[in-house]
Order: sequence, then structure tokens, then C-alpha cells
Amino acid sequence: MNLSKGWIIAIVVIAFVLLLLGSAVRMYNKMPNLEEGVNSQWAKVESAYQRRSDLIPNLVNTVKGVANFEQQTLTGVVEARAKATSVSIDPTKMTAANMQQFQQAQNGLSSALSKLMVVVEKYPELKATQNFLELQSQLEGTENRINVERNKFNEEAQKYNSFIRRFPNNMFAGMFGFEKKAYFEATAGAEKAPEVKF
Repeated sequence: MNLSKGWIIAIVVIAFVLLLLGSAVRMYNKMPNLEEGVNSQWAKVESAYQRRSDLIPNLVNTVKGVANFEQQTLTGVVEARAKATSVSIDPTKMTAANMQQFQQAQNGLSSALSKLMVVVEKYPELKATQNFLELQSQLEGTENRINVERNKFNEEAQKYNSFIRRFPNNMFAGMFGFEKKAYFEATAGAEKAPEVKF
């Protein structure tokens, strides 16, 4: 009788250990999947920003064609584009500081483009050209894409961050090097929409 009680206890302990081990394996396997979701969405964010960056040379060339266009404004756009394209983030090292640096570079480009569009108001002949109107429309669409992709990135990062911060996931996340991902945050003053007239 004692022997069968010992076997029952051993079987219960083994079953419990196997259950815990299975749970830990499932938990661990979900972390890379969620992290890959964040990385994949980050690639889409970068792609949207790259599209905007690729449109800028055509926009600058179109605007350059107008006599007496303000050279300082064009130079500001070109320099901001160069700075924005030089800052990139490795998705495996996505810290709040890296994200802030990336956002500042992209915000600088957005600001330079806004200034360019305001200056364009002084040139009705430019606003009437088909090439400029198409580029303007593409830029507006790209800005919308950027916003959509950034929001989706924040959703993926939130899913990942929530998962790795829950108990007991947080113990495994710490052991295996899964770290919290930074979010895109609104720029200071973003709650007030800028007035840009096209």
C-alpha cells in the first residue's frame, strides 16, 4: 500500500513538473513571435518614412524650377532629409533614447516640409503645375501612411510589452534577454494642429 502511495505522489509530481515545463515552453515561444511582430511592423514604419524621403528630391527639383524660389527653404529641406535618413534604429535595440533620436530627425524633416509648403503659397504658378500637385498629393498620402504604420507599431509594441511584463513571463523575459520596446510618442505641442495651407 505504501508503495502505491509513493508511485501516486511521484506521478503527480512528474505531471506537475511536465505541466510547468510545457507552460514555460509555450510562454517562451510566444515571446519571439510577439517580438517578430514588433520588428515586422517597425520595417513597415521605416518603409513609409523612406517613401516620404524618396519623394523629396522630386519635390525639391519641381520647386527649384520656379524663378526666385527661396534657396534657404530648399536647403533646409535637403539638410533635414539627409539627417532623417542618417538616423535608423536596429529593432533589437529599440530603446526610448533611440526612438526619441529617430523621432527628432523625422520631426525635423516634417517641419522643413511644412515650411516649404507655406513658402509655396507665395508662388501661384507653382501651385498650378500638375507635377507639384501630384507630388503634394503623394506626400499627403504618405504622411497618412506614416501615421497608420506608427499606430500599428505602437499596438504591436504594446502587445509584446504587456506579455513580457506579466508574471511569470517577466522572469523568463529577463532570463532570455527580452526587453521592453519603446513607443512612438506625440511630439510636444502636437495636440495643437498646425495651420498649413496648400
